[in-house]
Amino acid sequence: MADIDLSSDFLSKKLAHPLIINAITGGTDEARRINRSLAMLTRKYGLAMAVGSQTLAIHDPALRHTFSIVREENPHGVILANVSALSPVDEALQAVDMVQADGLQLHFNVAQELAMPEGDRDFTGVIDNVARLVEQSPVPVIAKEVGFGFSREAAEKLCEAGVRNFDIGGKGGTNFVAIEDQRQGLFAHEFDDWGIPTAVSLAELLTLEYPVHLTATGGIRTALDGVKALAMGAQLIGMAGSLLKILVNDGETALEKYLNGYLYRLKAGMLLTGAVSLEKLQQKPVIILGETASWLTARGIDINRWARR
Repeated sequence: MADIDLSSDFLSKKLAHPLIINAITGGTDEARRINRSLAMLTRKYGLAMAVGSQTLAIHDPALRHTFSIVREENPHGVILANVSALSPVDEALQAVDMVQADGLQLHFNVAQELAMPEGDRDFTGVIDNVARLVEQSPVPVIAKEVGFGFSREAAEKLCEAGVRNFDIGGKGGTNFVAIEDQRQGLFAHEFDDWGIPTAVSLAELLTLEYPVHLTATGGIRTALDGVKALAMGAQLIGMAGSLLKILVNDGETALEKYLNGYLYRLKAGMLLTGAVSLEKLQQKPVIILGETASWLTARGIDINRWARR
């Protein structure tokens, strides 16, 4: 176990573990406490962290401290800003400055917006806007789905706009369409199963001809889930909802205990495959079966590329 190296390079910084605590919250006093607790853990364990959507704080500067606390608690770590893919350039730059970000997540949440009575209905020009943001952002841009996954075709359009970092955000994690329908949504639960599963989305983007950095998120609940995603080819894995539940319900001590155990099990999974590093893990054969295999085969993706490494 002592020989297992989980370190990973991301945005020109070294992470001790290939895990990002992904975008959750901001904008309220409770959100500030949550962000502070999570940032303390990312500093201690060498993880990356993304803040929640910063739009509220951009329009109300009094709320900025609920986000900037992350950088205060983790001054040297990897921190990602977060705005909509439709955000104007000036707002995106404010978001980056607010947390002294190493990268800028642009979230794509069309399904959620359409489920919301007050949500956006016009997404015209989003690719052109992404291209502008890529060109003018002082830090790398990460295209982030929020639970519905990227197809290969969608990712290709974003690559053509200059994006080289993706956060898969596939189906399997928090379901924002279902949440909106519980609140006052318009989908009447007919779209609760909408989206591309994380494993499928990850496989599709691994076939891109562009050199991309992939973060696998969406239902990564166990260390074994993480090992599988990393073995397939993800450079990072991300978690949000499951960590938030522990923090809110049981407190910081319980979350740290869980996280410590999770990272131990992640390392154990690598030892069980005989992989001393992430690079070696991604040379191990991965067998894809069932619905995922059928889906990928129908999409013309040869699943043997993983099985016959």
